[in-house]
Amino acid sequence: MSSPTTGVVFRPQCPPEQLRDAVRAAEDAGVAELWLWEDCFFEGSMSAAAAALAWSDRLAVGIGLVPVPLRNAALTAMELATVARMFPGRFLPGLGHGVLDWMAQVGARAASPMTLLREQTTAIRALLGGETVTTSGKHVQLDAVALDWPPPQPPPLLVGGRGPKTLRLAGELADGVILDVDQTPEGVRRQLASVQQGREAAGRADGPFRAVVYVEADPTATDLSAQMARRAAELGGVGATSVVFQPPGVAPDPRPLIEALMRS
Repeated sequence: MSSPTTGVVFRPQCPPEQLRDAVRAAEDAGVAELWLWEDCFFEGSMSAAAAALAWSDRLAVGIGLVPVPLRNAALTAMELATVARMFPGRFLPGLGHGVLDWMAQVGARAASPMTLLREQTTAIRALLGGETVTTSGKHVQLDAVALDWPPPQPPPLLVGGRGPKTLRLAGELADGVILDVDQTPEGVRRQLASVQQGREAAGRADGPFRAVVYVEADPTATDLSAQMARRAAELGGVGATSVVFQPPGVAPDPRPLIEALMRS
């Protein structure tokens, strides 16, 4: 397997006015990817991603992930298409259930989160592909909806997953998966096996597919660069295509991890 791409997370516990400095640091250091989260009730992911892309020329920016209960599928597709058209080839959006307690807190928790994620992913992917979509699902109802400005090349649409059912759904419907729970090589191997089951069931096992794995890294660790390089190599060896390092803590600064990647 080839070496994975590496990146860092700008966690939403950092105030949004610090994003520009993190983007510029990542761009200047040659970091490949910067990832954003849409945790309740911090930054909005779409606005943050658009700003990060505008402040950079080369950096890929991912959203890991957009909670689908918060938005109508057509609106999500419109927003994703807008960002993808403005910054072609550098936008990596991800969809997911969201944290169910947060979704309940805002009155958006679905009775069947899996059904909602399936319907939203299917509709959004079709809309981004320029299709006219009519569907009468349990959660998504669209009547001859088509984007006026679909991206000429749709961005890869990822799904964040933890349990085997969601992982299989990611393999069946999405262009990639985001893993954020089990950071051991064996755990990643096991999760990607569930993803592969979904890909095989959908007849798409041989196509391109992204596997993004979040890894926590202590910025105070001795020889941080070497540790991060080893972790990336380990996870790349079991199928990760991107290894994205996140700082711990309630007010994390990603710059030490950016500097460590620059030295690795």
